[in-house]
Amino acid sequence: MTRRAGLTHLDARGRARMVDVGDKPPTRREAIAEGALRMGRAAFAALRRGTLEKGEAPALARAAGIAAAKRTADLIPLCHVVPLDHVRVDIRLDAARRRALVTATARARHSTGVEMEALVAVSAALLTLYDMAKALDRGMVLGPIRLLRKSGGRSGTWTRAGFAAPSAAPSAARRRGGAGGAARRGSRRR
Repeated sequence: MTRRAGLTHLDARGRARMVDVGDKPPTRREAIAEGALRMGRAAFAALRRGTLEKGEAPALARAAGIAAAKRTADLIPLCHVVPLDHVRVDIRLDAARRRALVTATARARHSTGVEMEALVAVSAALLTLYDMAKALDRGMVLGPIRLLRKSGGRSGTWTRAGFAAPSAAPSAARRRGGAGGAARRGSRRR
């Protein structure tokens, strides 16, 4: 049996294997992922007001996302250990849909991509928010969790249809200190 086209984690017999990236040149890699946590009125109100019993949820969720991204290879068996140059986790509250939106960006100069690191960061941040609000709402729903964009490497740049990549320059509102209030508190640069 030959390896199926596009399935790089399978050997010639169809068994799982770790891809050998030793001969690939390091390039700048970046990935952006997002996910959502939908919740009931009481949980959303407590999250927005910052009154969850376990503490300041957005700060802990950001920290959990960053920490998880750095441990991706420990969680996903065939992932390489990637020395990350940067991980950013932003949390925005959407009152109209009673949901927390988490976006994570991972960057590295390496011979393999950082898509899994961005996805793991989003997942861990969402699970942390769930854990902190579950006393008020055990019926919260995570998802979808998805890759928005990846760049670098042999396959180049891929962008999900409808996703507009953020500009490199900070917005005027951010330079002035933001215009956010509690709903934007989680998305400020730290």
